[in-house]
Amino acid sequence: MSGWRLAVSTLGAPGVPLRDSARVAAEHGCDGLEIRVHPDEEVSLGMPPARAARVREQVADAGLEIACLAGYPKVCGPGPVVDELRALVDLAALLGAPAVRVFPGGPTAGDDGRAAEHLATVLPDLRAAGVRLLVETHDSHPTGAAALRLVEPFGDPEHVAVLWDAVHPWRAGERPAETRSTLADYLAYFQLKDVTTTDPTPVPPGEGDVPLGECGRLLADWSGWVSLEWERAWYPTIAPLSTPLRAAADWYDQWRPTNHP
Repeated sequence: MSGWRLAVSTLGAPGVPLRDSARVAAEHGCDGLEIRVHPDEEVSLGMPPARAARVREQVADAGLEIACLAGYPKVCGPGPVVDELRALVDLAALLGAPAVRVFPGGPTAGDDGRAAEHLATVLPDLRAAGVRLLVETHDSHPTGAAALRLVEPFGDPEHVAVLWDAVHPWRAGERPAETRSTLADYLAYFQLKDVTTTDPTPVPPGEGDVPLGECGRLLADWSGWVSLEWERAWYPTIAPLSTPLRAAADWYDQWRPTNHP
């Protein structure tokens, strides 16, 4: 992939038919759809191949690609994590998705050993499927430095890398310049989102306090998916997806590398 491509997560349209989400994404100039994988949604682990084929068709009919599957396995957590990871990778292969998003999810930031074991076990699956696993800067590992600890030991950023969520590193005190330089070649995906310093409720990009302009400048020499994550599944009273998507498209047009040679 050369340059940026714009996507939007279906987390911002809970319960909305995938076909409709794809149409809204295309109307706002998106190139791709980040699909939430959840039992309450159309796309879930273990879905039948025929249904997966319909999903692929609906996304393609809108002129889009699947940018990523947003899954919920916690690589630092206990329990059947490997089974969940494998199911997510299998689903990505079925849908033709190039990447899967997962969480660190450790009880503490020191649970790296469990993640190393889980990731080492599924790395052959990722390589065989041609799928990239993205650990999000989130929960127990909110900064770029913390997330990097989980993936760097494998030395394979084409298959195990980091998703930079714009909010969590900043909220944890890591400036965007630190996140960008720390992740280096392990930065594989950027989630665009905004909040204020006093309230975790999402606001359209540019209306909060996250230094998104600085993020845009720092990503000028980077190539990958830029995806709006609008957390309407968790904040049902916030505006419908089209409102933040207009703001996201404006930010994208302002900062994408073609405007900053």
